Amino acid sequence: MRASLLAALVFLIAPPAPAQAPALDEIVVTGERSGPNMWHVHKGSAHVWILGSLTPLPRGITWRSHQVESVLGHTNQVLVQKPFEISIPRILWVLLTDRKLLLVTGGKRLKDVLRADLYQRFAVLRTRYTDDDKKWERYRPIVAAAFLEREAFHRVGLSVRLDLGAAVRKLAEQDHVKVEEIKMAGTGDMLNALKTLPASTENTCVEASLATIEGGLPRLLERAQAWADGNTEKLQSLPVPKEVDACLNALDSGAGAGELMKRMRSSWLYAIEGYLAKPGTTIAVVNYDLLLDHGGVLDQLRNAGFEIDAP
Repeated sequence: MRASLLAALVFLIAPPAPAQAPALDEIVVTGERSGPNMWHVHKGSAHVWILGSLTPLPRGITWRSHQVESVLGHTNQVLVQKPFEISIPRILWVLLTDRKLLLVTGGKRLKDVLRADLYQRFAVLRTRYTDDDKKWERYRPIVAAAFLEREAFHRVGLSVRLDLGAAVRKLAEQDHVKVEEIKMAGTGDMLNALKTLPASTENTCVEASLATIEGGLPRLLERAQAWADGNTEKLQSLPVPKEVDACLNALDSGAGAGELMKRMRSSWLYAIEGYLAKPGTTIAVVNYDLLLDHGGVLDQLRNAGFEIDAP
């Protein structure tokens, strides 16, 4: 999530990127993978099994967790994060009726509206990852940067298309298990956010995408490999760059630094504690950064006195 929050928006409208020679060694994870096993949080007859999700993940893998399928057989409900309220028809409608949300207007181009130092970095990376030195010039900076980030991900074998929440939701529906969507406090519709996004915030998020491409791809590859291998210790040792946190903090409608992540952790903690207060079994699909950060969901559950069995 934190590594590529904005790239997920662009994936909804972008066609698949063509295969090209990789700038780094391409990730070698292929085939079916289950990812790490789940954390088991319990107290008395209340049980919550937590599956850690991650973005981006290796491109082309299929996910199947026999542990999830086994627990699902005696689960009362599944908790997943409410998706961003974006759909293909809505995006197409926006392009027809309010193009300024996604495109540069007034006859200008990306180079005219993006801060000069950021545009220079963007142009260098565009040349590295594409064969078109004018590509994405009509798009707003934050959207153009997300397209470029997607291209870089593809080149090293990463994708944001594998949505573990959606995959578990589908399994739950097949087994007629209730699915509850957890709305994250402090987050809203990304398209609505674009309407009032200040230029300073847009520049901050463009810088996050550029920093990820310039120096963060090896770390993202390691994270994806660690997830596929079920290596939670490795995942904990690979934090996101400070520019990504700066972008998310800037998107938090003026709240203090770190407030967005705090609100999202609180949303999950409230939901999970609610189900731990009554008998039954629950599966929750929670982002790894929210789980494993210092003071994250697992730390707070542990401090609240719940027993936690690690994967």
